[in-house]
Amino acid sequence: MITNLRPIRLACVVAVAALGVYNSAAAQDGKTQDDKTQEEKAQEEKPQVDKANKNKNEKPYGLVFGTAYGPDDRPLYGVKVKIHPLGKDHPTWDLVSDHHGEFAQRVPRGPGDYLVRGEIEVAPVENGKAQMSKKKRWKGEAKVHIEDQERRDFSLHLTE
Repeated sequence: MITNLRPIRLACVVAVAALGVYNSAAAQDGKTQDDKTQEEKAQEEKPQVDKANKNKNEKPYGLVFGTAYGPDDRPLYGVKVKIHPLGKDHPTWDLVSDHHGEFAQRVPRGPGDYLVRGEIEVAPVENGKAQMSKKKRWKGEAKVHIEDQERRDFSLHLTE
């Protein structure tokens, strides 16, 4: 007597696979407190800290936010910006403007005046090549007053 064993073998393989999936799912559902990892235990015991409590630890500040413009009134990338309180000679903060010509710095809150200076060296381009021998230095400065905990936006125009 000749029988076709392929369907029987296929049915056995499917039954064994289904039984294995069922047993692993049952093992996951039956996980006890002792089986949990250290991370899961720490996560359950750790009190949830809301964002309001995190912000209470942060000190209040003012924000100096500026945009550097060239003589053609276009935003400039790569301007070296130095900010310091009026009355001090040494720069307190050194920044570089981003691709939109913008820069920002947190400063202590409260009434305060700051001097913002910007400087960049530019080389004219002729026939697709930068003419390094004809470099120009553009400079500009502005005074900014921060009253309290606020954001002060201003423009820094650089000239030759």
